[in-house]
Amino acid sequence: MGWVLLLVLASLGVVTLVTWLLLINETDRRIETALSSEIAEFARVTEAGVNPTTGQRYSSVDEILRSVIAANVARPNEKFLGYLDGELRWESRRTSPTVLLREDAGFHEKVRAVDRPTRGSHPTAVGEVRWSALPVALPGSPDRGVIVIGYFTEQEHEFAHEAARLMVLVGTGTALLTAVGAWLVSGRILRPLRDVAATAHAITGTDLSRRVPQHARARDEIAELAGTLNAMLDRVQSGVQSQRRFVDDAGHELRTPITIVRGHLGVLDPNDPEDVVDTVALVDDELERMNRLVSEMLALTRAEQPSLLRPEVVDVGALTRELFDKLTGLADRDWRLETVAHTRARLDPHRITQAVVALADNATRVTAEGDRISLGSRVVGDRLRIRIADTGPGIPPADRQRVFRRFARGENAPRSDGAGLGLSIVEAIATTHGGRVLLDSRPGTGATFTLDLPRSE
Repeated sequence: MGWVLLLVLASLGVVTLVTWLLLINETDRRIETALSSEIAEFARVTEAGVNPTTGQRYSSVDEILRSVIAANVARPNEKFLGYLDGELRWESRRTSPTVLLREDAGFHEKVRAVDRPTRGSHPTAVGEVRWSALPVALPGSPDRGVIVIGYFTEQEHEFAHEAARLMVLVGTGTALLTAVGAWLVSGRILRPLRDVAATAHAITGTDLSRRVPQHARARDEIAELAGTLNAMLDRVQSGVQSQRRFVDDAGHELRTPITIVRGHLGVLDPNDPEDVVDTVALVDDELERMNRLVSEMLALTRAEQPSLLRPEVVDVGALTRELFDKLTGLADRDWRLETVAHTRARLDPHRITQAVVALADNATRVTAEGDRISLGSRVVGDRLRIRIADTGPGIPPADRQRVFRRFARGENAPRSDGAGLGLSIVEAIATTHGGRVLLDSRPGTGATFTLDLPRSE
């Protein structure tokens, strides 16, 4: 605000100075024009030799001086003087300004004895006087006269000075009032920045839920900054929550195999080869289980990060056929490609492949050789749906929400080597795409899992 105010004042100073100079130049030009006009008029009268008032010829130089000065009314700040044989004889009646040239000996020396039309300037107590002098003579008369016209230029410049002072006063007052108004307005404009700073100070390592307030109608750069900062905080919070869940899950799930390993190592008889072999096999099995657990937890963490998506415009029909070719190698089942969506969608093909393969792998675990597993894709409105259906035992209603939880399995689910994170990973992949996972199942008739995704190109 200070720099802007200084810039405004500097601009005001430049404008005032330029205006003042233009007014001064215009005044000087007008003075010069008036001097030339007055001298030309006096010259015509004196050359004619006829008194314009009486119509008679002049009888003396003194009469010429008196007649010319009396017939011309001096303007404000203008003075007419008449000299006869070097002595001041006549002066215009108007005495503005108060300083009288007849009392200025230096001025008399310059003008009283000129013998040709002359111009000049003379300093006085009230400023410069610009003057023009015209010698006057009458044929047959020995007298010599001089008519002098003087302008007090400083008084003539007073209008320019007053205009400049008025511009400075009005401009400065306006600038100050504008600065006060701008100060109040800028406080409201910058309030969102203070909200950003307050939010940043309020965020801690344990509380990432604070967000910068946003106004629905705001469309300026500060609103965009607030939105960008909130989006960044969403990503940070999501990442921190994923890390915390990973640590919590790892601590919870790894505690059991570690306890088993430590317990068996604590009772190991190193002198019994058979006990050593059995214990090493058990430890190796538990380590392998921990390795699979960590791998699945890392996969889940990555699936929950939207920033790790690599979306691209994909031909859904071609992707569906590629998926079917991959799924048929999972197990000996009656694989069927039911429907193919002939459309294009913006998604991460690698993540979608990971989710569909996980669903198909689960289907192979709950079905037997020769059972049917089908794959299909179709467009429903503005949504893209990719489904995996099997003819397995189905999922009881009580387990339909539970199967998507971490490390959870249905009560009737078969034993597997996984950690129970498969459906959690699938759900995370769908969520990061802006979609969801639909489950349709009835006990004894199989289950259908559907990736319901937005169809955006």
